[in-house]
Formats: sequence, structure tokens, C-alpha cells
Amino acid sequence: MKRNFPAIASSLACVLLGACVFLAQAQDQPKAAPKPKPKPKPTTWAEKKAQILKPLTAEEEGMIEQALPGGATAKPKAKRKILVFYRCEGFVHASIVAGNRALEKMGEKTGAYRVEVTDDYAAFSAENLAGFDAVLFNNTTHLKFKDAAHRHALMDFVKSGKGIIGIHAASDNFYDWPDAAAMMGGQFNGHPWGAGGTWAFKLNDAGHALNRVFAGKGFWHSDEIYWYKPETYTGPDKLRILFSLDLSKDANLQELSKPKIKDNPKYKEILAKPKSIEVPVAWVRRYRGGRLFYSNLGHRKETFWNPVMLQHYLDGIQYALGDLKADAKPTAGKQALKAVPAPDRPAG
Repeated sequence: MKRNFPAIASSLACVLLGACVFLAQAQDQPKAAPKPKPKPKPTTWAEKKAQILKPLTAEEEGMIEQALPGGATAKPKAKRKILVFYRCEGFVHASIVAGNRALEKMGEKTGAYRVEVTDDYAAFSAENLAGFDAVLFNNTTHLKFKDAAHRHALMDFVKSGKGIIGIHAASDNFYDWPDAAAMMGGQFNGHPWGAGGTWAFKLNDAGHALNRVFAGKGFWHSDEIYWYKPETYTGPDKLRILFSLDLSKDANLQELSKPKIKDNPKYKEILAKPKSIEVPVAWVRRYRGGRLFYSNLGHRKETFWNPVMLQHYLDGIQYALGDLKADAKPTAGKQALKAVPAPDRPAG
């Protein structure tokens, strides 16, 4: 059998030429840019603050302005000044920026108080605290009061009859300072009701001065709701509970059936009697001569441009300042109180 060597040679030449063209084209193609290395996770407070706490947009500023109360609920007995503290050693809530801004603007518009906003522990010197009527912890987490003088100064501040105000994660602090933990009334122990949900709330004391904004009705609101450590939650024997989760509503109960909740031992108290357990959300109390107002609402920045919630904060703040009279006797001693449930479903 004769072989057609010229044809074979021609075919080989074509194959080689094609390979050369392919290689040349491949070399001419731009190389894919290397994937950028992930940014290192921030570890210090300064790094976290720079990465997470972003300025508000003009639209957000406008929504806060629109939601502000028209005036003070009670006439201030004197010019009031609040130290707003927002440092975080643990989780950092992006809503801090909206909270700080809303608190500042609300004080300016209503004339109820003015604020000084800081994240510096040095603000807790006795000399500095002397210039304030209340300290407000805005979403602070895992605070470390390493200076004993600062601890003493804050407790002396409270004993002198001044006010303490806590917003949302203010209860996620003082794990190495029992007196301060007891002052706040409860410590974070997870959040079975996440920030993406809309939850039902009942009024534990519908006629209370600090519940007037709710017009005697329970309500629905989107936010993240905490469960508190049983060993440090001081309970209705010491707290005047304003409102709490309405666990007669399926939307609230259904969260407890999720595996991450029902299989978690820290929620065993809720799971044992879910329809009768109390999950407090806002309260007031007297503590060593001072006044405390705490609200668990404030994980979501939208809370700070909700007009009902801003009025809720204002009333609690004015109580802590000593300008709005409100009953702080513990709930446990008020047997005649009857809770008002939330509507069956959210409005709209």
C-alpha cells in the first residue's frame, strides 16, 4: 500500500500551524486579574467603628427629621444634659449612627435635653459626670470599665439621683461588673426573635405614663428581641415592666420551633412554658437613688425614624432625667394590672 507522504506532511503542517496560532492567541489573551484578598477582619474598636458605622444618607436624615416628636412631653425642671455613650467591645450595631443622630435631633427640637456623644471611657471620670443629668448607653456591647475610679464615679452618679438610659444592646454589657449588670436589670442571652421579623407586643401596664404613645393598645414592630440570662435578670420583683412580647400570637411562638432555638439549652425556660413565660422588652426602675429606663428596641436603624418609637424613647428619657413623673414600683406588687394584647395581625 502506497502512502501519500506529501498529503500527510501537508496535514501535519496544518495541525502544527493551527496549534501555533492557538498558542499565540492564548498568549495574547489578558490574564485574569487575581482575586482580591479579603479584607482583614477588624479587631480593635477603632477598626470596627471605621468599617461598620457609616454616615447616614440624606434620605435617612430626612426620615429622622420627619419622625421627631413636636415637643417635650414634660417641661424640663432645668436645662438637661445627657452623656450618650456608644463604644462596643463586642458586636457593633450599624444602627448606632441613626440612634446617635435621632437622640441629638430629638433633644434639639423638643428642648427636653442636649447631648454629648462619645466613645471614650475617660468621659466617666467623676469630674466629667458632674456635668450631666443622665448617661445613655446606645447599643454598647461588652463594655470594659477597667479603671476602678470610673466604676465608682458611675455608681456615685446613680446614687446622687441621676438617670441611666439603655437602648437595645445596652443589656449586653457588664459581664465582669455585677453591680452595673444588676442596675440595667437584664443581660443578653440570645435573640430568638430576629431583626428580620415583625413581632407582636403586649402592654403590661396600659395606663402607665410611659405607655401613653401606644394609646392603650398592644402593637407590632420589626426589631430584634432579646432573651435574658436567668441568673442576672432581676425580674418583675424589681422592675416595672412596660411592655413585653405577646406570646399568644403564632408569629412569636413559631420562632421557638426552629432547630437553632428548640435545640439550644439556653432557651429551655421559654420552651418549657412558652405561652406563660414573660419576655420583657421595656422597663423602668429605681436603683440606689437613681432612675433607669431600658428599651430593647433599636437593633434596626429604621426604629430611629419611627415616630411612635421616638416618642417612646423621649418619654423614657424624660423619666430618667426626673422631668416626667412615672410609677416605678415593681410590677410584681401591682396585682390589678391587666396586660393588653397586640392586635391579631400588623396594621396594613
